[in-house]
Amino acid sequence: MTATAPMPTGSNIRGDLAKIVGFLVCVEIASGVLQGYYTPIFTDIARHLAIHDADVNWFEASQLMVSAILVPVLAKAGDLYGHKKVLVFATIATAAATWAVAFAPTFATFLVAWSLQGFYVVWLPLEVAIVHRRTSGDERRTRWAAGVLVAALEASVIVAALTSGALADTMGMSVLLLLPAVVVTLVVFVIWFGVPDVPPVETGRLDWLGFGLLAAGLGAIMAGLMVLRLTGVANLWPWALLALGVALFVPFTRVELASPAPLVDLRVFFAPGQWPVQLTATLFGASVLGAQIPLSTFARTDPNVAGYGLGVSASGVSIIIGLYVLSLAVGALTMPLIARRIGTLWSLALGAGLVTVGYLLFLPFHGTYLQTLTNMVIAGIGSGSLVAALPAAAAAAAPSTHTGFVTGMTNTVKTIGGSVASAIYGLALLSTGSLDTAAGHAPLSGYLVVWTICGATALVAAVILARLASRRRP
Repeated sequence: MTATAPMPTGSNIRGDLAKIVGFLVCVEIASGVLQGYYTPIFTDIARHLAIHDADVNWFEASQLMVSAILVPVLAKAGDLYGHKKVLVFATIATAAATWAVAFAPTFATFLVAWSLQGFYVVWLPLEVAIVHRRTSGDERRTRWAAGVLVAALEASVIVAALTSGALADTMGMSVLLLLPAVVVTLVVFVIWFGVPDVPPVETGRLDWLGFGLLAAGLGAIMAGLMVLRLTGVANLWPWALLALGVALFVPFTRVELASPAPLVDLRVFFAPGQWPVQLTATLFGASVLGAQIPLSTFARTDPNVAGYGLGVSASGVSIIIGLYVLSLAVGALTMPLIARRIGTLWSLALGAGLVTVGYLLFLPFHGTYLQTLTNMVIAGIGSGSLVAALPAAAAAAAPSTHTGFVTGMTNTVKTIGGSVASAIYGLALLSTGSLDTAAGHAPLSGYLVVWTICGATALVAAVILARLASRRRP
C-alpha cells in the first residue's frame, strides 16, 4: 500500500481534490461498466447459459442480497482500517468475481460469481468518505465531488450499454464477458497508485457478532422475498422466512446498543440529523432500484395484444433508459448549485419531489412514447440529485469517525428498500408467482400499483425532508 499522504491545507486543497476526484472518476467508470454493459446482452447471457429469460431475475436478487450484507461491514472497516485500504480490497474482490463471471460454465457458478460482484456497491460510499476526510469535512466540496462522480457513473452506464450492444453481434460471449473484467482490474492499479491514504480516526475492531446477526436477518428477509416472488402469497414458507428475519433484528439491536464498537451504530443512525437522510435513501430505493424492470416490460408490451403498453423494440427501450440515465447525470451535476442556494435538506426535498411528480404522472399519462420519456426524465433529474446528495448529506451529519459507516448505510438501506419494493412489484404484476408459466401479460393495474408506490414513497421522503428543513437554517 502507498504511504499516507499529508493532509492538504489552504490553496492546496482545490488542486489535491481535483486530482483525487480524477482518479476516483475512473472507479465510477468501472462501476458504470458493471451496471450498464450487461443490460443489453442479458438475453444472450441466458442463451449462453442455456437458461430461461425469467431466470435472469435471480442475478439482480442475489447481488442485491450480497450487497446489503457486505456494505455495512466494509463501510465500518473503512472507518477502522482506512477507506482506501477497503476500497482496494473491494475492487480486487469485484475484479475476481468479474473474471469468474466471464469463465463461469454453468448457471450456478455464474450466479455465485455475479452475486460476489456486489462488492462494487460500496465503492461510491467509500469514495465520498475519502473526499470528505481529505477536505477536512468541507460539505460543499464533498457535494461537488459526489456530483462529479455520479455524473461519470451515469455517463459510463450509457457508453457501456451502447458498447456491448454494438459488440454483441461480432464477438463470442466468452470474449464479450472479458471486457468488464479487464476494466475493473485496471482500476485496482488506479486506486493503488493514484488515491492517497488518509489514516483512520476511529479505533476498535469489527463487531462480528453484530455482523452475523445482521447477515442472518437480511439473508432471511431476502430469501423470504425471493420465495414470495416465486410462489406467491399462499405459500407459508416465505412468510416464515420473513418473520424469522424480522425477529433476528431484536437480538441484533440489543447487541449493537450494548457493544462499545458496534457494526451499526444505532445511536448515530437515528441521530436527529441522520435518520431523515437514511429514511430518504430507503424510500428512494423503491424507485431507483425496483422500478426499472417493470418500466422495460411495460414499454415492450404490445398494446394490440394486452390493451396497454408502448410496443417498442429493444432499441426503443434503450432510448428511454439512455435519456433517463442522462437526466440522472443532469440532476447529479446541478445538485451542488441548488444546495448552495437553498440548503442541503431543501435540495433533497426538491429531488424527492421531482421523483414524486415523475412517477405519479404515469397514472394519467402512460399511453405514448413521448409521455413515458417525459415522466422518466423528470424522475431521473430528481433521482440524480438524490444519488449524489444522500452520501454527502449523511457524511455531513455524522461524526468524523463514522463517515464511512453513514455513507455506506445510505447504500445499504437503499438496497433493502429496492429489494422489498421489487418483491411487492413482482406480486403486483404476477400475483400467482413467477413459477406460474401459464400466466400471461401482467394487468395494467399492476403497473399502476408500481408507479403509485414509487410516487408515494418519494412523496413521504419529500414531506419529511421539507418539514425538517423548515425547522433549520439552510
